[in-house]
Amino acid sequence: MFSSRLFCALMVAGTATVVNADTENSGSLVKVVPADDVEWGYLNPLRGVLSPGAADLWGDRTTDSATGMLVRFKQGFESPPHIHNITYRGVVIEGLMHNDDPDAQKMWMPPGSFWTQPAGEDHTTAANGDTNLIYLEIDSGPYLVKPSDEKFDNGERPLNLHETNIVWLNNSELHNIEADNVEATFVWDSDADVGGSMIKIASGFEGEISTNASEFRAVVIGGEVTYQAKGLDTEKHLEAGSYIESTGRFTHRIANDSDRVATLYIRTNSRYTVK
Repeated sequence: MFSSRLFCALMVAGTATVVNADTENSGSLVKVVPADDVEWGYLNPLRGVLSPGAADLWGDRTTDSATGMLVRFKQGFESPPHIHNITYRGVVIEGLMHNDDPDAQKMWMPPGSFWTQPAGEDHTTAANGDTNLIYLEIDSGPYLVKPSDEKFDNGERPLNLHETNIVWLNNSELHNIEADNVEATFVWDSDADVGGSMIKIASGFEGEISTNASEFRAVVIGGEVTYQAKGLDTEKHLEAGSYIESTGRFTHRIANDSDRVATLYIRTNSRYTVK
């Protein structure tokens, strides 16, 4: 919990709201980026409007850095066969996405679906919704597109997890979920003690996510939430594509005032609790 000695400074860095807070045990930091404030560019700037749009939410995809970004595709987009120099993960936010071997039959993944693309594996990516938006995450960079003739086997295998095949668990099955109207699923972990999960927050939920992680990152994948943290002057309305991060001990206050379920993807290197 926060002590009464709370120092907060609001700073506009780009369009993000950053709050510094002094807690009883350690300094902490939270950053909030509403979807409407995301600054967009191109995934491949040399191709301009022919390239998918892209926006780094954290990190820098052009450097040797872990990065989380939004990527949007026009309806009918289909890439030529290609590889990447690094492995990435994708979560569908809007539309219908396909990602598989060049000869694979299309399996359109709706919002909430999750996939991994191993480095070096030949594949194509296609989009078939009116609007198509994904969250894409890498553990190191830069994020590069290379020709298929440079393909290699890095030992990893791809995963296409359609939204209807995801198994969700509730508070009677998970020790970190203490609220009745929240479910969670774990989608990946690594040897670096970092992992990814998603939580579903039912309509009418009012509660908090507590963490003491040195890395806590959350992206709104579906629906919308109202966000508040000690130190913020006003509530933030966060729609799909919005981003939250914190370091240190922090309590994120979340409410779902809409009539639909909200889904958050969470990347963290420590346990969090929803209550």
